[in-house]
Amino acid sequence: MKPGWQRKQLGELAELKGRIGWRGLTAKEYTKRGPLFLSVHSLNYGDYVDFRDAFHISEERYVESPEIMVQKDDVLICKDGAGIGKLGIVGKLPDRTTINSSLLLIRSGKSILPKFLYRCLSSPYFQEIVNSRLNGATTPHLYQRDITEFPVVLPPVPEQQRIVGILDEAFDGLATAKANAQKNLQNARALFESHLHYVFAEAWKTCDLVTLSDLATEITDGDHLPPPKSETGVPFITIGNIIKATRRIDFADTFMVPRAYFDALKPHRKPRRGDVLYTVTGSFGIPVIVDYDAEFCFQRHIGLIRPKPHIISAWLYYLLLSPQLFKQADGGATGAAQRTVSLKILRTLKAPKITLSSQRTVVARLDRLSAETQRLQRLYQQKLTALEALKKSLLHRAFNGELIMDNG
Repeated sequence: MKPGWQRKQLGELAELKGRIGWRGLTAKEYTKRGPLFLSVHSLNYGDYVDFRDAFHISEERYVESPEIMVQKDDVLICKDGAGIGKLGIVGKLPDRTTINSSLLLIRSGKSILPKFLYRCLSSPYFQEIVNSRLNGATTPHLYQRDITEFPVVLPPVPEQQRIVGILDEAFDGLATAKANAQKNLQNARALFESHLHYVFAEAWKTCDLVTLSDLATEITDGDHLPPPKSETGVPFITIGNIIKATRRIDFADTFMVPRAYFDALKPHRKPRRGDVLYTVTGSFGIPVIVDYDAEFCFQRHIGLIRPKPHIISAWLYYLLLSPQLFKQADGGATGAAQRTVSLKILRTLKAPKITLSSQRTVVARLDRLSAETQRLQRLYQQKLTALEALKKSLLHRAFNGELIMDNG
């Protein structure tokens, strides 16, 4: 430890306050105006607490808990549920504000700066404590004593000011770099989608239109009965195994069905090389080419389209991915919470009928662009990962006394 630095527990440096259980509020008590009532949603927009999603409560409910009346520079942390570990520091207060029972208010004392405290709680070491509460927990919970006893390596206040200044400047630069990488990632995806739209817009203008069933020997879905599970046998995939970002099947989290169950399935429910799968429920409209010979079967929320001999699987895949076909599927989908494209709708979707040579030309063009798009996506995703790793490294070094100070 550097000279002049101390090791303290957070409870020695700050006040920690939460909403008492019997004073819990319900949604029925929210009002149209009055003091603001913060939840974890307000911690989703960067370093500072955001008040856009705040509810309102009555004056009576606000004043009954003076210990959690929010002040400028307070640090809020989510201690319950899916958002556990999220943090925010309070900047300008738009109105009188309090917190719900999932949040904990941490108010720094004289010996620790609020922004230093916030950065300290953002450090990898504290987040390790958070993550340890997530493993195997049905409802994760961060106990107040865990936060109270959190060890803080505390430099003198002037040193804290310098560390905060260095981190703020560095993180501003990282935020800009991250925003640029995210924009470039979105642009790469948009470029491919734009070209895909253009290619099929031309086909729709110049070619005869047929139904999707005219291009396929089979359009079906998986078995409607719940499958029996087995320790060995044949993989069974669900819609959760269709990965939207890569449009591939992830077999890492599948279960097995007995060989006898698979053998009894009809041939059109046994995918084979060249088939195109298509999600028809929930996140519908995701096509996947079966480009391997391994055996597997699938649930009814996934459609199977088996192309006719004169239809190239890759062309059919791009057709199903095109905005022209997705718009039709979206227009025919039913249901609100769980949107579904029925097989009847799927079979009647309109598509251009083009020659085999034209299909090869389209596939070659889109394959090249898709490969370049994926290369750019990997590059920008790697940059985002590297930027996040650099941020964690800076925080780790800062709170271990390893951050080089500029005395100039």
